[in-house]
Amino acid sequence: MNGDWLLRGRDGRLSVYLPSDGAVLCRAERAPGGPWEAAPRRIGGDRGVQPGWAVGQGADGYGHLVAWRPTAPGEAGLVHSTHFRPRLAPLDWSPVGHPDGKGDRTGTPAVAVDDRGRAHVFVRNQGGGVSLLAQREKGGWQPWRDLGGADVQGELAAVTGESGLVELYAAVPGAILHWRQEEPGQEPVRAEGADASVRPGTLRALATSAGHTTLFFTDEGGQVCAWRAGGKPVALLDAAGPGPVSAVRCVIEGHDCTVLAQRSASGRVAFAAYLTEQEPAGAWWTESGPPLPADAEVALALDEHEEVVAATRSPSSGTLLLTRRKDEPGLALQAWREV
Repeated sequence: MNGDWLLRGRDGRLSVYLPSDGAVLCRAERAPGGPWEAAPRRIGGDRGVQPGWAVGQGADGYGHLVAWRPTAPGEAGLVHSTHFRPRLAPLDWSPVGHPDGKGDRTGTPAVAVDDRGRAHVFVRNQGGGVSLLAQREKGGWQPWRDLGGADVQGELAAVTGESGLVELYAAVPGAILHWRQEEPGQEPVRAEGADASVRPGTLRALATSAGHTTLFFTDEGGQVCAWRAGGKPVALLDAAGPGPVSAVRCVIEGHDCTVLAQRSASGRVAFAAYLTEQEPAGAWWTESGPPLPADAEVALALDEHEEVVAATRSPSSGTLLLTRRKDEPGLALQAWREV
């Protein structure tokens, strides 16, 4: 999947989105802080979807899910569902089309939601560039738009800044492409990019200040790097493992910090924290929890108390683990527990 699969709803309850054979599942807390529902629920009705789906969340707490669904032999189309609250059933999947009119799936989508609650769906098209489908403010969808680009590799990273404007990042050979909205409701336009050797499939973006979003990625040399428009990529620390980092911004001991998490080469979860946008000061990994299967993924969020919560899921084992920050100095975490 693409995006943050551990979300906090507007009522403070956490929910997780889980892959399953031909479906997306959801499981939520019964109340903020737990306990959790005993079993996950299937999203979007009975019709199945293909692997490679995305989740985005708006300031209203609503989750927007986008997936590919077969439409004919060798063809697929994108479908969308809205999830208003963790313990409510999401809406059924609704077809939203194909970036090229019709054809097979073209890539994993990415979703960002602006400050007016409008979902923006980005996906690679058959030409190797990026296409956009955006919701109208009063319902329905605008036409598909080709944003340009070529030779896009791996998954896209979509993010909404503190301004409520949507941005998109994509990796191409030797560079990062960047699109951003100039005004609310406008089509994102190409902005300044950066020269960088990006390992495909490692992009993750986060709003880090009123004027900036930060893109995290692993370069071909194996270092986790951070980049903001107007500067050059900065190597932050060696990657703990092969996949993308998860990132969240929070307050630790009165300081604005960015926390990163990644499944390490040892199989455990590695955490790093540093002062937000102060990458030159450096960071280091601290491993936590038991060794996890190779397909395990890590997600970070803030709980009802604005404290860090981390989750891991493994499609092969079906295991969901969770930990929260302890009530003590630093980034000390509770023991991991199975949900």
